[in-house]
Amino acid sequence: MPPTPAERLIRGFLDHLAVERGASVNTVGAYRRDLNHYLEFLTERGIDDLRAVTPGEVSGFLVWLQTEAGQRKAVSVSSATRALAAVRSLHAFVTGEGVTLASPAAEVHPPKGRRRLPKALSLDQLQALLATPDPSTPAGLRDAALLELLYGTGARVSEVLAIDVDEATSLLAHPDAGLRLFGKGRKERIVPVGSFARKAVEDWLVRGRPVFAQAANRPSPALLLNSLGRRLSRQSAWQLLHAAGVTAKLPGEISPHTLRHTFATHLLDGGADVRVVQELLGHASVTTTQIYTLVTAEHLREVFLAAHPRAR
Repeated sequence: MPPTPAERLIRGFLDHLAVERGASVNTVGAYRRDLNHYLEFLTERGIDDLRAVTPGEVSGFLVWLQTEAGQRKAVSVSSATRALAAVRSLHAFVTGEGVTLASPAAEVHPPKGRRRLPKALSLDQLQALLATPDPSTPAGLRDAALLELLYGTGARVSEVLAIDVDEATSLLAHPDAGLRLFGKGRKERIVPVGSFARKAVEDWLVRGRPVFAQAANRPSPALLLNSLGRRLSRQSAWQLLHAAGVTAKLPGEISPHTLRHTFATHLLDGGADVRVVQELLGHASVTTTQIYTLVTAEHLREVFLAAHPRAR
C-alpha cells in the first residue's frame, strides 16, 4: 500500500531532522515514536493529509495521549508535552515547505502539570556513589572513569561515551585545554576537567583499558569499553549507574542524568553564574538551565524551614 500524504510528510520531516539539522539518532528516534502516535491518532479519525488538521485535532491528540484506551497506556504530562513539541516541529516544517499556510499546532498549549525538579545528590551521597567502583579490577577502573567524567564535566551520557582515546590522551597531556564534547546537533564545546576525573581516566587508560581492548577482534577508538573491547553502550552505562546507586544505598533511581543535575546544582550552590553553567551543560537557551536555580531555591527553603526557630 502506498504511503498516505501524511506519512510522506512525516518521513520527509524526519529526513530533514537527520540530514539538514544534524539531529542525533536518539533524537530522530524520539521524534519518530511521537509522530507515529500522532499518525495513529489521525488515522483513527480518518485524516490522512496534514492539510486537513485543525487546532482542534492537535488539542484532541493531547487528550488522547493522556487517556488509556485498549492496550495503550496513558502517558505522563511531560511525555505529552514532548509529543506536542514534535507535532509543532512537524507542522512548522510542513508550513515552511509551502504545503500549508499556517500551523494548526502553533497556538495549542502543552498540558499543565506540576513541574518536576531534577533530583540532585548531596555531597555525602555523591561521595558514596563515587566510592563504589573497585579500583583493583579493570571494570572498576572503567566505572570510576565514567562516574568521574559524568559528574566532573556535567556531560550527557552520550557525549561521554562518544569520547575517543585520542581526545582523552590530549586532555591528559594538556589539561588546561579542556575536553572537547559534541552535544545535540553535533554542536562542539570545550569543558574544563578537574584533577579527580583526569586521574580516573589516566588509571583506566594505563591499568584497565588494555585488558578490555585485547578482547576485541578489531581495536576500538573508544575511551570507555565493555568487556568485549567494544564502545560502552548507553544501556550498559545506565545499568552501571543503577548498580552503583544500589551499592551506595542511595534512595530513588540513579541515572547518568542524576550526575548532570548534581553537577549543575553544586556549581550554582557554589556561586557559579547561571550563564556559565549554561555553557558548560551545552544548553542552547539559558531558560533550560534556569530550572536548576529552582532546585537551589527549594534546597534553601528546606534548610530554612528545618533550621530557623520561627520559620513555621
